[in-house]
Amino acid sequence: MEENEGWVHLLAEKIRQQELPFQVVNASVSGETTGGGLVRLPKTLEIHQPDLVILELGGNDGLRGYPIDKIRTNLSRMSQMAVDSGSDVLLIGMVLPPNYGKRYIDAFTNIFPEVAANLDIPLLPFVLDGIATPESLVQRDGIHPRPEAQAMITRQVWDKIAPMLEQVELQPAVVSGQ
Repeated sequence: MEENEGWVHLLAEKIRQQELPFQVVNASVSGETTGGGLVRLPKTLEIHQPDLVILELGGNDGLRGYPIDKIRTNLSRMSQMAVDSGSDVLLIGMVLPPNYGKRYIDAFTNIFPEVAANLDIPLLPFVLDGIATPESLVQRDGIHPRPEAQAMITRQVWDKIAPMLEQVELQPAVVSGQ
């Protein structure tokens, strides 16, 4: 899938079309784990100073069978870092395919609402939450959404962040003249 087909690009387009005073920065890295995100996030927050951080990580940790406690700790630390930097945070949950076993899947799935509740941040349980996901919308791996699903994902994310964006206090531009 091309980058311009993904929900992050579509979200940026929606914000631009509505002439909202926000810029979307996609700081994701394909295949990233929560450990990698935890290492990269401080510099990303410093450089971009975002009003809102959408944190969608953990799926690759789960697919690799990483320890649940480590995933939870990393997501909690990243979320807290973003909050401490002055950003609002939307946490997006992940799901795993059924072959990982009920015990691990349940523990993994519960990470996201636990982190969101502990830090009192909004949660989108899964990017296709509430949407029937036919096979035609999922790539051959059975996990990643196809380009045809991206508009639906964008709507799910938009429904969560629109009220958050309304609450952002924009700082007036400072213009210095001679």
